[in-house]
Amino acid sequence: MSDKQKLIDTLNRQAPPFLPIMGGKIIDIDSERHWACFEFNIGKNFCHSIDIVQGGFVTAMLDAAMAHALFASQSDVIAVSSLEIKTSFLNSTRAGKLRVEGEVIKNGFKTAFLQGRLYNEEGTLCATASSVAKVGRKKSEA
Repeated sequence: MSDKQKLIDTLNRQAPPFLPIMGGKIIDIDSERHWACFEFNIGKNFCHSIDIVQGGFVTAMLDAAMAHALFASQSDVIAVSSLEIKTSFLNSTRAGKLRVEGEVIKNGFKTAFLQGRLYNEEGTLCATASSVAKVGRKKSEA
């Protein structure tokens, strides 16, 4: 098993409990690009108006992908807390299989700037997000 696959498996095992409930799992990472990709399989129980995913769940998926891009790219990161998130809804996000990408735009020691994109099964961009997050790191052993 590759180091990349080991990291994906570790991140999926350590994921918050709500992610598997939403059918979410990391399917790819690129530590050099500071990027992570999730797949979600969203049921109608997360929807209003029959099959339109409620906006808070869309934001949660984007937030998870953005945070995990940071976890995947830096081994000393132990916590990511959102300070601000802006979500833009470009198309209706409907129940089904979704791909959500997160990326680190700029990373400081205590603060990171992140962005995310959510695509439906046909590849249509449905929502984007930008976030400012507080970064928690392992204490250095000095």
